[in-house]
Amino acid sequence: MQRISENSTNLGAMSLRYMQGIADSFGGNLSLEKRLSHFDQSDDGHEIPCGFFRPFPISSSDQIAMEKCNGVVVVTAIFNDHDKIRQPKNLGSKTSDLVCFFVFVDDATMKSLHLHNVITTSSNGNKIGVWRVVRVWSEQLYNNNAAMNGVIPKHLAHRLFPNSKYSVWADAKLQLVNDPLLLLDALVVEGNLDMAVSRHPYFVHAMEEAMATARWKKWWNVDGLRVQMETYCENGLQPWSSNKPYPTDVPDSALILRKHNAATNKFSCLLFNELEAFNHRDQLPFAFVRDKMKPKLNINMFEVEVFEQVAVEYRHNLKQSGAHVGPKLKWASPTGLFGYEGFGKCEGYFFKMLGGKIS
Repeated sequence: MQRISENSTNLGAMSLRYMQGIADSFGGNLSLEKRLSHFDQSDDGHEIPCGFFRPFPISSSDQIAMEKCNGVVVVTAIFNDHDKIRQPKNLGSKTSDLVCFFVFVDDATMKSLHLHNVITTSSNGNKIGVWRVVRVWSEQLYNNNAAMNGVIPKHLAHRLFPNSKYSVWADAKLQLVNDPLLLLDALVVEGNLDMAVSRHPYFVHAMEEAMATARWKKWWNVDGLRVQMETYCENGLQPWSSNKPYPTDVPDSALILRKHNAATNKFSCLLFNELEAFNHRDQLPFAFVRDKMKPKLNINMFEVEVFEQVAVEYRHNLKQSGAHVGPKLKWASPTGLFGYEGFGKCEGYFFKMLGGKIS
């Protein structure tokens, strides 16, 4: 904790200036031109669009509690009753006093917590173990899109907790089995890094993840996926190579550890803007934003074996309606994201990714 405290000067949400205003969507529904205009702006006075063009609908008491968190915050979210609340293990004797733990839930999740007596009328309604439960009126955000609502606490923790210096995001399917203070110290602070995230266990190219997203119907709008990846190809996305200062272009973003400095906050804002523009699959724009933005990030993309040592992964709650996400507009072609139509505007990307072997 001492090293974390010593390295927390000038950290927090105020390391950037954020665009203010009112819009039809939480993120402002920004055009491509508008989004791209903020990637290479390094002027300290430049305002970055970073959500909150509509209020984040929580109680005033929860908001006050979030603003009081001025050190390390651990964040997770459960929308549409998609997961269970899992208590972290192996916490230090002082960790629960030094670290804030917040879980964001919607009405569907809250109803399930009451149904299973996880929260009762006689219990402290805003605490479950170490977690403070924050009820979000999600119909005022991205209605009927639980995954996109979850993106807000996942990537905009620096704005929800404006006085926090570090954050740990853990998908609700994860159970942390190491103290978050130790994780931050080992994976971020020790190397004087901006953030840490696990590598994807199988993919190194963003396009591999895009094709898998279409193939396994992780997002049903295949035409939208194609437009997204072609947009990135047209604007400079390159396949991973050893010339890049990172070991992969694809993270496993179930666990993210961040120092709330200007570079990391800007990255989170720019990434969120891409997610609102296209879909909630944050692995798709990750490399595009990381490689294009200035200033550059110092990221620890650690080995999968490390991830497996610090967290246990569980299955999501199963739903009778299935696990389909996104608009059901078009089934993925068996030939992949681009079907039988060649490689579209990403032909150059595929040419490099496949070593010049396109038949």
